[in-house]
Amino acid sequence: MWVDTHCHLDAGEFGGNSACVADDAARAGVRAIVIPAIARVNFGAVAQLAREVGNGVYALGIHPLYVPTARESDLQALRSAIEAALDDPLFVGIGEIGLDFFVPALKEAPLREKQEFFFAEQLKLARDFNLPVLLHVRRSQDIILKHLRRIRVPGGIAHAFNGSFQQAQTFVELGLHLGFGGAMTFARSLQIRRLAAELPLSSIVLETDAPDISPAWRHPEANTPDQIPRIGEVLAELRGMPLHEVAAVTSANALAALPRLATSGLSL
Repeated sequence: MWVDTHCHLDAGEFGGNSACVADDAARAGVRAIVIPAIARVNFGAVAQLAREVGNGVYALGIHPLYVPTARESDLQALRSAIEAALDDPLFVGIGEIGLDFFVPALKEAPLREKQEFFFAEQLKLARDFNLPVLLHVRRSQDIILKHLRRIRVPGGIAHAFNGSFQQAQTFVELGLHLGFGGAMTFARSLQIRRLAAELPLSSIVLETDAPDISPAWRHPEANTPDQIPRIGEVLAELRGMPLHEVAAVTSANALAALPRLATSGLSL
């Protein structure tokens, strides 16, 4: 059994074939695909898609790259969407949220301050509703950790993790798991591969971020969730472990990070 803890299955790159993409993943053994929202405009789309495919669940949030065009009223809309989704077994958390300081305009005022405001407000929603978070942490690990220390949330995943060992340990101490995917499959990704090999396996979950961050054998083509087992093979090789053990532990970790997965109705 495998879990893709981060996949934008509703993305236009799939050309309206998201259901077929999900079916291919299911045939590859991917029992659950977590579909995070990115903005108010797709709250309904990710929920509907999760219902339409046989292995989908979803999260609701406002992605930092979409914060520049977001309004404060979108936060109230998010609160209302969360309240409405609490009885939906396919709803698993708050995401994708976080901070992006890779894009130059986003790390300067006023967008930096706007990002931090939206992030903090969404952390408060996660805290208030006792829900885990799916975190975007591009070039922003220390600031993300500052907010997590101030606004405690019940766990979640630092998606596409690419920080230091010390930062990784702090995320884990704060109850977060760390997402590894396509970037780990490139031989030149020395730091990510070292983290994947040496961090406690109990802290690691697998993801694709499809259609983005394609693994080495697919680059530059679009990524898909059926690549999770092969990404798992890379992790098993890096750690010198049997593949079945990596599958079992990373899937158990996904259930620990996103507890509502266990009651989603999927065959996990």
